[in-house]
Amino acid sequence: MGKNKLKKFAEIEQLECVLQYPRERIVAEGFPFKGEWHSLFGNSNPIVLELGCGKGEYTVALAKRESKKNFIGIDIKGARLWSGAKTVTAEKISNAKFLRTEIENLHEIFDSGEVEEIWITFPDPQMQKVRKRLTSTGFIMRYGGFLKPKGRIHLKTDSPFLYEYTRRLVMKNNLEVKEDTADLYGSGLADPVKSIKTFYESQWLARGKTIKYISFLISDNMNLEEPETEDIEKDDYRAFSRHNPTINHYSSNL
Repeated sequence: MGKNKLKKFAEIEQLECVLQYPRERIVAEGFPFKGEWHSLFGNSNPIVLELGCGKGEYTVALAKRESKKNFIGIDIKGARLWSGAKTVTAEKISNAKFLRTEIENLHEIFDSGEVEEIWITFPDPQMQKVRKRLTSTGFIMRYGGFLKPKGRIHLKTDSPFLYEYTRRLVMKNNLEVKEDTADLYGSGLADPVKSIKTFYESQWLARGKTIKYISFLISDNMNLEEPETEDIEKDDYRAFSRHNPTINHYSSNL
């Protein structure tokens, strides 16, 4: 591990806005704040999660725009969380926190009905691995364990494959759609919250990719079925290089 990553890990250990509970710690200790998140924020405002938050840009921007909600950015990569956590600390943003853990652990971290909304922003579409897809039936049923009744899930993505897959899953299972567009910025739906742009989203837009967005509500009966996907065309590009985000990485066999 590089010295810079080690420095970041040391720093986030000291930041009050960061909780670190990877799987091994949960197994050893449990999670002491399940059902107590409102006490950590010091208010009873709705709790909103961003899954796979990366550097925390979206979490921070959401917290700044919506002061009457509490936001938690979640990622397993501590060196990524560092950037957002430093901003929250420096700017004294009281309604944002970060949680370092695997998304698979969230049912052990949040109590039933403790979360109001979930944002999933530009996740890996996992075109070959359904079980790792953050909008798969398996994950959505897990989310239902801690979302409020009729809790809302937002997906914002550059991936045509993931967008179409999620639309089909929602339709097959009769979940209530709130908003749906294959071109967010050309649809008139891009309000100030949905228009928040991270560094990588700006790169996608500069590349000429349209941003897709769908939001839907969980149902009372969460015995979901997977949709048919064999005819969904695979994305013809990969994510940006971490070292040079202007490089295209094309592949038709992802």
